[in-house]
This record gives sequence, C-alpha cells and structure tokens, in this order.
Amino acid sequence: MKKNLFRVTPVTLGTLVCILIFLGAVTPGCITSQENTPSPAPSQASILVYSGAGLKSAMTDIGQEFTRKYGIEVQYNYAGSGVHISQMNLTRKGDVFITGSTVEYNNAKSQGLVGPYQLVAYHVPVIAVQKGNEKNITMLQDFARPGLKIALGDVNATAIGKAGAKMFKKLNITDAVEENVVTRTPTINELTILMTAGQADASILTLDLINDKTMEAIQIPITVNEVMIIPVGITTFSENQDNARKFADFVTSDEGKAIFVSHGFPKYPDPAYADVKP
Repeated sequence: MKKNLFRVTPVTLGTLVCILIFLGAVTPGCITSQENTPSPAPSQASILVYSGAGLKSAMTDIGQEFTRKYGIEVQYNYAGSGVHISQMNLTRKGDVFITGSTVEYNNAKSQGLVGPYQLVAYHVPVIAVQKGNEKNITMLQDFARPGLKIALGDVNATAIGKAGAKMFKKLNITDAVEENVVTRTPTINELTILMTAGQADASILTLDLINDKTMEAIQIPITVNEVMIIPVGITTFSENQDNARKFADFVTSDEGKAIFVSHGFPKYPDPAYADVKP
C-alpha cells in the first residue's frame, strides 16, 4: 500500500495568509522570507523581488551588495513560482521576477506578468541521497525500486518538480516512482530540510543545495537530465522600472554571476551545458 506519511499540499497556510494580506493592501503586504516573516512595504526608493525559494542564498548576498552599491533597498518574496504567479495576478504589485527555470518564467510571461528575460546561471538537478547511501541508489531508475521513500517537489509549484517529472517520463518509470513518493513540497528548500532530517531515502535537488554533512549527490547523465537556466526580468506593472532594470542588470553582471558561482551555481553561459536551451 502506498504510504503518504509526509505529504505536503502545494498551498500552505502561510501562502494563503500572504495572498490574503496582498489582496488587502495598497502596497505589497506580505513581503516574506521563506519563514513568512512580514516586512515593511517597499518605498519608491526600494524594489520588491519575487525570487524562487531555491535561489535564496545567492539572492540574499546579491540584494545586500546591490543596496551597498546603489543605495536601493531590495525586499524579497521567496516562494515557488506557482505561488508567485498567483500573487502577481492577484496584486499587480512588485518589480522583478527571478525563478528556477525559463519554463516557469515563460508561464508568467504568457499571462502578461513579465517582460523579456536575461539569463543568469544554471540550476543542475542531481540525485540526493542520505550520507553513506545505505539504500545503494546510483541512478534515477532506482527511484522505482519498491520500498524506497522518495521526496519530490510539487509538479505544479516548483521547477524541480517539473524537471523530475520530465526525467521520469523519459525513463518510463513515472508510475513506479509515484508509488514510492511520500511527500511533494511547494518549494525546493523544504525538500532540502526533509532530506537533512532523514525523512526520505532520496530526492531530486539541485547541486547548489546539497548539504555535504548529511547528503551525497549523484550526477544525472546529461542525456537524461533536465538542466534549467535561471532567468530574471521586470514585471509589466512595476512602478519602479529604472530601479528594477538596474537590479536585473546587476544580477546578470559579472559581479552578480560571481555571487551565484560562490553559492554553487554554474554561471551562464557554460560550455559544459552548451546543449541546454532556454
């Protein structure tokens, strides 16, 4: 019998609270970190950035350096792209959107929420297993082995969830893997927490999120892998276009990309991923 001991629904209570506060405010009202801690609404001298939760480490440093350099405050809303797109549609507030893949960005663009993007770095999926790899997991096909506990990102809310679904489909193991899934989370960061806590045997994370103290990473062959490219662009409803453009340009500058590299992201472009298209 399939066990769903840790199943997480894509829309959390915190997300619902954020959306409700957004709806009731004149300026963005639930500008949050991953822990859903409210922050003051941005002034004309600041910008609001919708950032993928999995980019938090790099974006925090980028925001600090951007503020130091330009004197413009950066406030972040960290969440999955599905939540961000819902919030942008509901509020028409905010200035910049940066997410885990161009697929997610193009979804927002097709709804008229954002303009053209610039490319920043690569999000490289890897197999994450517990330290010591007692289950002897060596490839994605092992995810279909009966009795394993697999944690994955939600397909509708996360870029990593969509990437995993595409890889399983390529290998024709979708149904067998689903039998082993014990949770699907609305952000990739929550997958990292579950793996760190030992609540799953394996997951698909990105290379930058592997915790060497508690996990091991197994590379996925490029012929199977769904390597993603991180895009950044300006919202169509931004009231701070000049500052928003400065920020997007800073993220994609050599200095901004170097910050991503320092957090484990290969910068764009990289010859190793020359066949990966946006």
